[in-house]
Amino acid sequence: MRGLRVRYQLLPDQDEDLPMGCEDPAGEGQRGWQGAPAGAEEEPCRLVLSMPSSILRDREIEEGGMLSRSAPSEAAVPQLGQQLPPRLTQQPWHLLYSTGRDGFSLRTLYRSGGRPDSPALLLIRDTEAQAFGAFSASAIRSSSGFYGTGETFLFSFCPGLKVFRWTGRNDFFVKGDVNLLMVGGGSGRFGLWLDGDLHHGGSQTCETFDNETLSHREEFCIQDLEMWGLA
Repeated sequence: MRGLRVRYQLLPDQDEDLPMGCEDPAGEGQRGWQGAPAGAEEEPCRLVLSMPSSILRDREIEEGGMLSRSAPSEAAVPQLGQQLPPRLTQQPWHLLYSTGRDGFSLRTLYRSGGRPDSPALLLIRDTEAQAFGAFSASAIRSSSGFYGTGETFLFSFCPGLKVFRWTGRNDFFVKGDVNLLMVGGGSGRFGLWLDGDLHHGGSQTCETFDNETLSHREEFCIQDLEMWGLA
């Protein structure tokens, strides 16, 4: 099994009420990031961050093989970077939004998003020190219906990395308004949801990803949240 690592690489210039169900919207689909194609020889996709993540450095993630500054680990947990689409290999991710820096506001998170076709990586730590999140193939934004592609997935560290990918049962990838952000859905259940103040959220098994509950409880309080994107 490959050695596992997360590598932080400095860039050169550095010194609405909860809905009861889901509706399939029309015309909300978005293509994923049209970045550089994978090379002829496949290489592992590393998670290259422009600055350290306070969430990815946490102890519970390190125990699962996500080591931030040490030698590659032999732990039997795939690193998060290897779960990303191959075309994102070596592209630097920038911190677009952080509750510690920008405050707790879903409106601010939407305003901080990158280009519509740029992917987003959402990292969350709750008040019970559980870390989890979501990858979206398009920017996280306010919308009238669900959008995204089958590359979207949910993940959690408990403490090892678990990834929950699209089942193909529906297309309820991401939907957001000023009061609520949802990732995954079906039959009134959401794989991940966050309220407008980014203080509370929840996670349930949903048809989109057939995921486990990401947090220890179906509802949680947010301690830290980060959104990363490509420049």
